Amino acid sequence: MKLSSSLFALLCLICEIVSIALFLRGFFPVPVKSSFSAKSKVPHFPAEPQTGSGPNSRKAPEPLFKRVVIVLIDALREDFVFGSDGRSFMPYTSHVVERGSSHSFIAKARPPTVTMPRIKVDNNVTRHLDDTLKRDDWDILILHYLGLDHIGHISGPHSSLIGPKLMEMDDIIKKIHASLISKESEGTLPNLLVLCGDHGMSETGSHGGSSEPEINTPLVLISPAFRRKVGFEKPGVLEQVDLTPTLALGLGLPISKNSVGHLIPAVFEELSLREQLRLLQINGHQLSRLLQDSNPTFHKEDGYEQFRVAEKSHGSWMKLYLDGNTSEVLSNMGKKVLKQYLEALKAMSSALSKQLGKYDMYSMIMGMIFILQVLFFLMLAMPEALSREAVVDVPLASSLLSLPFYLLCLFGSALHVLVCTSSGGPCYLCSLPWVLVFTVILLTAAFTCALVSMAARRMPVSNKTPAKGSDWTLSELDALLLIGTVGHTLSLGSSSFIEEEHQTWYFLLNTLCLAIFQDVCRKYFREQRHRGEEEDEGPLLHSSTEEGPSFSPAVELGVSWVSEKWLALATPLLTLTCCRLLRSLNQTGVQWAHLPDFGHWLNSYRAAVGNVLFPWQHSSRGVSKGTIEARFVYVFILGIIFTGVKDLLRSQVMSSAVDSRRLKSRGLWEVYSGVVLLVALLFRAHNLPTLACCLLIQTIMAQFIWKKLHYDAAQTTIMHYWFGQAFFYFQGNSNNIGTVDISVGFVGLESYVEAPAIFLTALSTYAGPLLWACHLLCFLSSQRDRAVMGLGHGSYCFALLRSIPDVFYVVLVTSLRYHLFIWSVFSPKLLYEAMHTLITTAVCLFFTFMDQERSARP
Repeated sequence: MKLSSSLFALLCLICEIVSIALFLRGFFPVPVKSSFSAKSKVPHFPAEPQTGSGPNSRKAPEPLFKRVVIVLIDALREDFVFGSDGRSFMPYTSHVVERGSSHSFIAKARPPTVTMPRIKVDNNVTRHLDDTLKRDDWDILILHYLGLDHIGHISGPHSSLIGPKLMEMDDIIKKIHASLISKESEGTLPNLLVLCGDHGMSETGSHGGSSEPEINTPLVLISPAFRRKVGFEKPGVLEQVDLTPTLALGLGLPISKNSVGHLIPAVFEELSLREQLRLLQINGHQLSRLLQDSNPTFHKEDGYEQFRVAEKSHGSWMKLYLDGNTSEVLSNMGKKVLKQYLEALKAMSSALSKQLGKYDMYSMIMGMIFILQVLFFLMLAMPEALSREAVVDVPLASSLLSLPFYLLCLFGSALHVLVCTSSGGPCYLCSLPWVLVFTVILLTAAFTCALVSMAARRMPVSNKTPAKGSDWTLSELDALLLIGTVGHTLSLGSSSFIEEEHQTWYFLLNTLCLAIFQDVCRKYFREQRHRGEEEDEGPLLHSSTEEGPSFSPAVELGVSWVSEKWLALATPLLTLTCCRLLRSLNQTGVQWAHLPDFGHWLNSYRAAVGNVLFPWQHSSRGVSKGTIEARFVYVFILGIIFTGVKDLLRSQVMSSAVDSRRLKSRGLWEVYSGVVLLVALLFRAHNLPTLACCLLIQTIMAQFIWKKLHYDAAQTTIMHYWFGQAFFYFQGNSNNIGTVDISVGFVGLESYVEAPAIFLTALSTYAGPLLWACHLLCFLSSQRDRAVMGLGHGSYCFALLRSIPDVFYVVLVTSLRYHLFIWSVFSPKLLYEAMHTLITTAVCLFFTFMDQERSARP
């Protein structure tokens, strides 16, 4: 079956996306879930030891609190409460922490700390607070404030807006605390006020990584049930998940069956020893039952055995207690049992937390096999895909009729049955219908046979002439570009290289500019030495083709050949200068991200918060926030893109090939202009120099390098890919989820709308690679004196360049799945690569459409 290079590359990328999705489905943790449903007849509470089996032995514990108010402040860092900022901006909270009836902790969140936006303005929460506090028809109140998180994303943790927002939160806590105290009376249960954060905030104002400022959050529990402090105590450290069982038993409710946390002992220290042991026993039963459901070898876990021993000791203590023993032996024995319970709970909680990293290896291995097959397909098809015909012969039909195909199908089916019937954890593939699984097995077997056929066809035979169309050879520049890409990929096996990947791309880009400078010098000083004297000062004339004159900067710009020569020589040097300035615009990575850069200087505070006055305005009253203006720009951009698409559709029905090509080229540049305007709208003000330098480099490189030096489509594609990767980091991006600018998703929107927010965030994040890919499409489509299959070559190179890192990271993540930095470094990088592949697939789809339209025209 013969396919064009562009269509072949597109199909390979689609298969690659499916493979990565399958791998990610198996790689990311499967939630720990109990087998007992909500309607299960299993009792919520176990029987207390030595109290018989009657209903009284299983009764719920008495609640410790009457009401609970949870104030969740998004992105509340622990130093905002416990540090100097807390004493300055949250004086009431700091006083309660140091002198009040409270317990304070540092609650650690688990990376990646990513949450979904819900509401935008905090006033929507506060405006209902007074009425709610006056009512008595509620038991638990949850207030989620997002303003602090928005400030952090816009201008960082050291913004002048942080202080006023913390003061506002402090006033709210004071109001709630006063209301709860006023409603307490003699003989009633006390109330509980919980102040916490879901995650912290990095030095750049984002979150998602594993740094201490991002995962350390304050947890303050305020209630008259606690002993009043006489001085400041250093906050203890615990896990965020420990709050769930603590609040549940504090309200006399069953613990959620899927909770992996353990009780916070300090909350219940004022209870009697019997009550404390009872609560620990309930928590232990819940954790042990969850451990049994999630781990087939639960009986080998230390925590499980420790809990059984502690429960047995608990029974012995209860026997003495019920017999009326009041000696010191009973007290010491009870304290020992309490310690045994706490150690067992911590061990079981830790074991269950590790279960969150349990992998579906079957799905991961199958995804790895698929993506490896795609890479082998692309590599074996290189000579045909980069030939003049740009057609790949895939022996898929012959493979379906071969005996090895049927044997592989039989072997794959047997292997699937064996895996699914063996003991182990949950498997995604085993849960799919057999028809779908068998289809996957058929495709895998067919791809394997086709790969063997293509490999056999590529094997050298002494009496066999080279295949027709296999005329692509590797030049010096091609070798440099491919070795640089592959070498960069292989160097990223270390966490440090991933965190500082931008340095590698900056180095490769500098190397590329120097190599281009060498090519320019060779052309203008070695090859042009043999030109006649008539070309020394006059314009450089080119022969005409049947489609019109070929390109020359001297003719198009009206400059002499000498001027053209010096402009060409200056282009790589100017590119180097622009790239060096852009490196200082946004400090990224880990090692130097905290240092000031040009972006800090350019990013005016007033521009960042939207309070910039127009020249004719004399006060800040009625200043627009830009929503209406952004919507107007959206309409304008849609009009430009619509015009470009209309021209592309019209070009397909043109009778003249020359007019069709001209109209299509104009349509592509119109679509590209719309994308540029959209990126300009989404970029922050200090990042606009990145866009300007991108357009400048594209213009001068196209005018004086790519066209004049006659680089082929493959070379031009790889250069565009390198530039796109470098500009991804010039924007301030990194391989850390915390550098994703989610505020872009609200441009032109008054509230969070999922679809446009995802689209705008992805477009802004990958604006660099996308702009360079779009420019490549326009550039290759506008070439009249190049090979007609340039789009096919470009699409194939994009697919190959994307497949190499994808395969590498799939294999790397599988082998390092128990590495210390697997969740903080390697898995975010894999997600970035997967998203980049998805965007590349969309770009190659457009490439294929343009290439097929060209191929269909006679």
